[in-house]
Amino acid sequence: MRIAGCRWRAWIAAGVAAAFFAFFAICTQPFATAANAVPAAGVSAADAGALVQTAQHQFNSGNYTAAITSLQAAISQNSSNAEAYYWLGRCYYEVRDYDSAVTQAEKAVSLDAKNSVYHQWLGTIYGGKADRDRSFFLAKKVKKEFEEAVRLNPSNVQARRDLEEFCIDAPFIVGGSKDEARGQIEAIAAIDPVEGHLARAVFDQNASKNPAGAESEYRQVLDAKPNRIEPYLEVAGFFQGQNKPADIDAAIQAAAKVNAKDPRLSYFMGVSRVLSGTDSAKAEMYLKSYLASTPDRSDWPSHAAARDWLGRLYEAQGKRAEAAEQYRASLRLDPGRKETQARLEKLEKSSK
Repeated sequence: MRIAGCRWRAWIAAGVAAAFFAFFAICTQPFATAANAVPAAGVSAADAGALVQTAQHQFNSGNYTAAITSLQAAISQNSSNAEAYYWLGRCYYEVRDYDSAVTQAEKAVSLDAKNSVYHQWLGTIYGGKADRDRSFFLAKKVKKEFEEAVRLNPSNVQARRDLEEFCIDAPFIVGGSKDEARGQIEAIAAIDPVEGHLARAVFDQNASKNPAGAESEYRQVLDAKPNRIEPYLEVAGFFQGQNKPADIDAAIQAAAKVNAKDPRLSYFMGVSRVLSGTDSAKAEMYLKSYLASTPDRSDWPSHAAARDWLGRLYEAQGKRAEAAEQYRASLRLDPGRKETQARLEKLEKSSK
């Protein structure tokens, strides 16, 4: 499910003018290169590699602090391990320490400049920092890294989709281009028809402002019956935004045939029941299960979103105090959720 980029896209169109004046205040920090990265004496590369594998397991379980510790230990043993810097950047990105994330991701790229995935994630991490800093300069670097990722590996569909979405959302002054986005769609469709439908759906929804066209593309994804779960979850996310619970259910039922144990299904099952106003007890159970059983990670439905949906559920039930509690919890996790803030303010105003 494609969520990570959402943290940075929203500000670009609205904030680019103000960000331009901050351009000359942005500077980059020097970083180590492969030439001066030397393994610690007496330590094998296998030892550092084992620590990186441990860190990946910790990352996947959402234990980012432990993963950071493991990766720092790996780097202390072998400072030329690009993979350790890459995962360290990913960890810092998840905890929204964007300065540290940029530093580590840049080191990974400096050590392995031909790795497409490293460039793709450096672009994503630049995006997180650009969002926080409202940086015109970093917005341009986002596109540059996505382009490099595609150049290095033309079959990297996720990098192509990141580039497509940047070209759709960004204004011309920082590299936005609807024509370039269309070019990426055609290239994606030639590599993977299902991803091509997903890419066209994003274009229809966000560039052409044609939700009916987007819905047609998403339904073709369902008709294609892909053998991986992410396309179904992306479809479910679209229907969530369209307030169509029956279609959410159809998407997650198809997803369950691929992997019925994927914990993200609980999130969407809860959302569909909140939207339909049916089976409130199960809606609460599913959303609480999602919160209890999953890490809060950028490429999954956020815990802030799950808290917001619990708040909506409680508000619909007339449980105003419980609803307010969930809205506040959502905002603590993600203060930028404007709709959640509006719901909380309305609820508090009506309670006076």
